[in-house]
Amino acid sequence: MFEHYFTCPYCWENISMLLDNSVSNQSYIEDCEVCCNPIQISTKFNNLELTDFQANSIEQ
Repeated sequence: MFEHYFTCPYCWENISMLLDNSVSNQSYIEDCEVCCNPIQISTKFNNLELTDFQANSIEQ
């Protein structure tokens, strides 16, 4: 597991999330721990190192 800090796209709070670095590409929705809004998380790992991270609102 890998802890990553980022800014919530809704409330702009700095939050952390545990990411599974054993899976090279992931995309899932997780709620912000501060404002509870759903965040679309996308990660890419290469040799267990984070190479890309995106946290986007799911509003259209």
